[in-house]
Amino acid sequence: MDLPVTYEQEGNIVTISYNRPDQHNAINGPMREGLNSAWKKFLEDESAWVAILTGVGKTFCAGADLKDSNGSAGTFPGTFWEKPTINSFESGMELYKPVIAAVNGPCIGYGLTAVTFCDFVIASDRATFAYPEVSIGTPTIVGAIRLPQQLTWSHAMELLLLGEVVTAERAKEIGLVWDICPHEELISKAKDLAQRLCKSAPLASRATKEVATRTQDMGWVEAVRFGETIRIVANQTRDAKEGRQAFKEKRNPKWQGR
Repeated sequence: MDLPVTYEQEGNIVTISYNRPDQHNAINGPMREGLNSAWKKFLEDESAWVAILTGVGKTFCAGADLKDSNGSAGTFPGTFWEKPTINSFESGMELYKPVIAAVNGPCIGYGLTAVTFCDFVIASDRATFAYPEVSIGTPTIVGAIRLPQQLTWSHAMELLLLGEVVTAERAKEIGLVWDICPHEELISKAKDLAQRLCKSAPLASRATKEVATRTQDMGWVEAVRFGETIRIVANQTRDAKEGRQAFKEKRNPKWQGR
């Protein structure tokens, strides 16, 4: 039996794939467990520097499997008030390694929420995007928090309140998608970008992303103080010393992620 989520590593690049193509990669309980496990592994593995998120088959992700009550955010012990609010990649786990979404087809609901937490969104020319929740009588929550931070208000509401399907071209026009490519070139384009990201010092990249993320809710003085503190810490790493030495010797640095 195929696993509902696959995790493949090539060098410092990890590819995490939704793998229920016969169910349009809808998220049920086992897939939720697989996704949580995959992202935890990527977070904790120091040899994993960049992740690519994609789907097997014709669909990126059809969102939560409405036939499975354990889909979407999954099940957690305790009462409603005891359940964690940040319990997955899609709900905002503290992950500062670069992540690329390679959207190979329809990207719906919870799949689109995952995309909003990726740093780069590359879409196949066959990709589409939708938050259809309002059309079935339920609100979108995490997407409603994320999209207005990333898009203009009206463009965010276009996705959230109309519940209509948006093409890859329209998604790029409103700023949801970074780049579009022919379907056959999608994975190679995502891997090429991942390789380019690996040329940057991994710890410096994570520190930069953490500063960019955390300071959004800080005042200017607090943000600068936080950022400079992170810089002091990052400059003590072996990679920082290697970067300075490589610059002096006019050679490419050899990063270790340490």
